[in-house]
Amino acid sequence: MFSEKRFRAQMIIAGVSHAELAKKLGINPSTLYRKIKNNGDFSRSEISKMVDILQIDNPKDIFFASELT
Repeated sequence: MFSEKRFRAQMIIAGVSHAELAKKLGINPSTLYRKIKNNGDFSRSEISKMVDILQIDNPKDIFFASELT
């Protein structure tokens, strides 16, 4: 299950805004917002890019969290 709370925290830690992340992923900011709110329905390539962009150490904690936070 996608952890929106951890995802947003990682965006803050990495200093990347919502608009910047969307641009780096090559998607519209509204699309990114919708994917975040709809339980993280991201493609594998988007997850891979976000791991690099947001400097995520353990993607399982965010994209495959075992419980809701």
